[in-house]
Amino acid sequence: MSKRDKSHYVKPMTVHETKVAITDFTFGDLKTEEVILTPLGCKLVASPCRNEAELIDLVHSADFVITQFAPLSSKVIDSMTMARLIVRYGIGVDNVNIDAATRKRIPVCNVPDYCVDEVADHTLALILALTRQVAHISAQVRLGNWRTVVPLEKMVVLKNKTVGLVGFGRIGREVMQRLRPFKCRFVIHDPGIKRDEIAAAGAKAASLNELLQVSDIVSLHCPSIPSTRQLINRDTLRRMRKSALLINVARGSVVHQNDLITALQNGTIAGAGLDVSDPEPINDDSPLLKMESVIITNHVASCSVEAIKMLRQCVAETVAMGVRGEPLPNIVNPGVFEKKRQFVAPMTEPR
Repeated sequence: MSKRDKSHYVKPMTVHETKVAITDFTFGDLKTEEVILTPLGCKLVASPCRNEAELIDLVHSADFVITQFAPLSSKVIDSMTMARLIVRYGIGVDNVNIDAATRKRIPVCNVPDYCVDEVADHTLALILALTRQVAHISAQVRLGNWRTVVPLEKMVVLKNKTVGLVGFGRIGREVMQRLRPFKCRFVIHDPGIKRDEIAAAGAKAASLNELLQVSDIVSLHCPSIPSTRQLINRDTLRRMRKSALLINVARGSVVHQNDLITALQNGTIAGAGLDVSDPEPINDDSPLLKMESVIITNHVASCSVEAIKMLRQCVAETVAMGVRGEPLPNIVNPGVFEKKRQFVAPMTEPR
């Protein structure tokens, strides 16, 4: 075994001293986690933290930290005196201050294989619902309006339409595979993927500007990192076609929400399918909720019985590996084991 291999281990812990803090979760219970971790002597301490002070109180003496959506800021992470590992329920880690964790030499792990099919399916559902006006027509039929209730030009066929995928990780690739039978064309923007790899997948690599100009549908599958936050804004929306649809199953912060509202109101683009918003939950008075050209779901693209079961088991097993001193999987800040961070964050999809 090489020295580098050894550096990716966490030293095993004495059973009686292992505290696992769970900052938040959306499941009914923690039985899955308990089954895996309790036999190792772990004490699970869960609390629905509502603010930074409550987070600090929970995690400051924890040996391991599991989080879902709670914001682990630099201040929260700096307060950790015992933490050996942070694991997130999900793919994206934008709620964790990675730089702070790396400074304190705390590895951060995620579950990158979770919910890929679910999010890809949901993306397709949003696209079809918008192009075929499913939600609006169904609502009108329920009101007794049986005849054509939308202009004919709004009934779109996907054949020969250009779909622009921003981010070509696991989910982006699965979305493309699902859309292939509809005979779409594909353009891809992902600085982390080589152009010949994109070409080999049957798509065209493009700059963001090129993608926005030629796409009938723009679908976002990138993480929320400094270079992508509010990537879709007034300027980029103006580069899109007036007939274009925007799909966001990534993170709400990738889109400047007020600019999107204005663009939809002004007819700059034709519609949007959103599984995420900024903020979340979406404000009750948001104009997006009243727009017929918009379909909104409540950050549920990742959901299925199978996906949640896998997610919880993987998170608990990752902590178990840390407790036993085994190699850690899916470290998003491998620089924590080096003097300098030697990685570039890929444009993979968050959930």
